[in-house]
Amino acid sequence: MQQIPLAERLRPKTLASYIGQSHLVDKGKVLYNVIEQKQLHSFILWGPPGTGKTTLAQIIAESLNYNFYSLSAINAGVKDLREVIESAKGSLIPSILFIDEIHRFNKAQQDALLGAVEKGIIYLIGATTENPSFEVNSALLSRCRVYVLQHLSVLELQQLCEQALVSDKAIRAKIKTIKEYEALIRLSGGDARKLLNTIEFIAYNSDGYGLELTNDIVMQTVQQNIALYDKNGEQHYDIISAFIKSIRGNDPNAALYWMARMIKGGEDVKFIARRMIILASEDIGNANPNALLLANACFEAVQKIGWPESRIILSQCAIFLASSPKSNASYLAIDKALALADQTSNLPVPLHLRNAPTKLMKDLNYGKDYKYTHALEGNMAIQEYLPNAISGTKLFEPLDNKRELEMRQYLRTFWIDKYEY
Repeated sequence: MQQIPLAERLRPKTLASYIGQSHLVDKGKVLYNVIEQKQLHSFILWGPPGTGKTTLAQIIAESLNYNFYSLSAINAGVKDLREVIESAKGSLIPSILFIDEIHRFNKAQQDALLGAVEKGIIYLIGATTENPSFEVNSALLSRCRVYVLQHLSVLELQQLCEQALVSDKAIRAKIKTIKEYEALIRLSGGDARKLLNTIEFIAYNSDGYGLELTNDIVMQTVQQNIALYDKNGEQHYDIISAFIKSIRGNDPNAALYWMARMIKGGEDVKFIARRMIILASEDIGNANPNALLLANACFEAVQKIGWPESRIILSQCAIFLASSPKSNASYLAIDKALALADQTSNLPVPLHLRNAPTKLMKDLNYGKDYKYTHALEGNMAIQEYLPNAISGTKLFEPLDNKRELEMRQYLRTFWIDKYEY
């Protein structure tokens, strides 16, 4: 028989036993009043993983004796939503629909909720780790309030540890006391579920009984046995780094592997797509301008399509980027320009480049002698575009790839020797 995880065994049933989020659940605060006054409304809980979003939804449903339906946006679709809505319609008891990771629903799935929420067929409680302003469509968001949850404090995490030792027989049998909390709390990153899972992992991997937990014991046990992807911890940054460097290094096979690791670990597909947009400009740039177009199209597509089909779009984009010629010339050029701007921000704009909307400005020679490119043969207007003090400064250096060599040739034809293209 499978053991119920410690985090589930210790899940509180009432607000009185709930740890954290005092700004929402303390006496007189908004969610406390929802239960006391029995005046529920639809809302979205926005906060990091393991801060009690699911638990709050369950406590509210149990306290009000309402029907409680729970769906995960990872694997639920419009059909599942409609089934819940139809079931709620047929009930005399008010119904709560809790949707975990609601940010993973695409627009069509979110739109399917609108009518039921607006008519009061269901009370929607959504949970998200992403900013609802960006991830929840405006029509649905306007029908919900948003409550922000915070990482648990060190004191609250210590309370959870003590609760595990006092309340759970299996843990109490293995761990006598916790002498040092720092390692446990650091590994948890403010995530209550991760904290309890770590304690349980240590207990079940302990040879004896009556263990006195220290930082060294925690780190030795965890480091020897846990190498899972954690989308909010060090593994998150290591694996996205490996993914980016694999694409930069022209290895589509490694890029797909690291992307699969992220997906298996529960990473938001939009995060992966956003990073590919950045890479397309930073590492490919004008060596293949289509890279940025495809990466941006990939990001828009995964928002419309949703999981699991979006994995194919991500794969196509990652393979294209990894198989494209590379150039960081644009990245280097803007950094040089920003550094130069810091040093020369007092330099005036040359008179012939200034705007002259008034007679006074024209009398002061604003815009005088400006050469309009399109009025000249070959669209070539050879004139100074930089302040005189930095005339001839080259910021963009085309690299050795087909497209940027073409750009170099064009600029050399235009500027002759000025910028040494």
